[in-house]
Amino acid sequence: MNTTDTTISDMMLDLGQRAKAAAQVLATATADQKTTALMAAADAVWAARADIINSNAQDLEFGREKGLTDAMMDRLLLDESRVQGIVDGLRAVAGQNDPVGEVLTEWDQPSGLNIQRVRTPLGVIGVIYESRPNVTADAGALCLKSGNAVILRGGSESFHSSQAIHACFVKGLEAAGLPADAVQLVPTRDRAAVQCLLTMTDYVDVIVPRGGKGLVGLVQREARVPVFAHLEGIVHIYIDKAADPQKALDVVLNAKTRRTGICGAAECLLIHRDIAETVGKDILSALSAAGVEIRAERDLPGPDGMTPATDSDWGCEYLDAIIAARAVDSIDDAIEYIRTHHSQHTDCILTEDDAAVAQFFSELDSAILMHNASTQFADGGEFGMGAEIGIATGKMHARGPVGAAQLTSFKYLVRGNGAVRS
Repeated sequence: MNTTDTTISDMMLDLGQRAKAAAQVLATATADQKTTALMAAADAVWAARADIINSNAQDLEFGREKGLTDAMMDRLLLDESRVQGIVDGLRAVAGQNDPVGEVLTEWDQPSGLNIQRVRTPLGVIGVIYESRPNVTADAGALCLKSGNAVILRGGSESFHSSQAIHACFVKGLEAAGLPADAVQLVPTRDRAAVQCLLTMTDYVDVIVPRGGKGLVGLVQREARVPVFAHLEGIVHIYIDKAADPQKALDVVLNAKTRRTGICGAAECLLIHRDIAETVGKDILSALSAAGVEIRAERDLPGPDGMTPATDSDWGCEYLDAIIAARAVDSIDDAIEYIRTHHSQHTDCILTEDDAAVAQFFSELDSAILMHNASTQFADGGEFGMGAEIGIATGKMHARGPVGAAQLTSFKYLVRGNGAVRS
């Protein structure tokens, strides 16, 4: 290990030790303290919005120099409206019920024991994320609300923006009399810090990666700390033969074009062959008119200028103004195709046929399944969680939008009155 690596290792060890100490304080922090910290952080973000936007300008310049795509630049951008969104998210999390100590279930045993299962913090959470600086606020807020300390490692692209937002968190924690070490930001772009974080089993209880396939794959391969996986958003929309034409048009356009660079953006359209010449063609034409490149199965009716799809287009997360499209003969074929190519993130059916909805919901096992709704709603904030730390696509512990409640474990509280076991 060279000198630089040794320095980073020592730095990360120090972050871990301080986070663990802070987690012990947070575990018994009152709901009022956490609410105060989050509201004060929200006020600090709004007061510092000019500084945050100026810091973001440095990140945007860095992104342009790296040649980031337009969609990635959109993920990176902060303007006053998006800063307001960060503030709103912090306040929404602050206003939620405190999950820590919630009694999940309770029962009495013939032995005289009373048993409760109650929520408890996980401890220290490491969050590794790319590009989107708002994750600094979302992750910090949700970890704090759930009584966890957090070590944030933002992407190199959002380095300055994340620092500016993190400074506001420190002010919020100080206002509530909570340790500033409860929310820490790794102060380097060096990737050696990520390697350290993934192996800090003495200090970190879980890692949450939020980013592309490369990042998540790296974390899953190399982490010795347990991982909440947030895989690609390979999002499918199946347009059934019983779809309402106007609803289908509105939903598909929003699902693809509202923001192309988020994980809930639609990436593949499956169109029932019976409506391919009518509803399907109209929707594809509207997408094309909106500037979306369509990579289509060769026999699919559509506007001029569609690009023939290749094998690599099926099961692809574009995060850009590109969508794959193909015809299917039945809902069974659509379900089989999705099972083969999806990432178990979010999939949607557009139809007025209740039986088709029931089959779609029953036979697919994505973390989020939708009916007649834009997949851009695949977001913790839209689910009423205030924010999310990511969309977990695994099946262990947390699944779907990960909010404050999902960042807890549980423990059993057992009470007796001199009970002894025979």
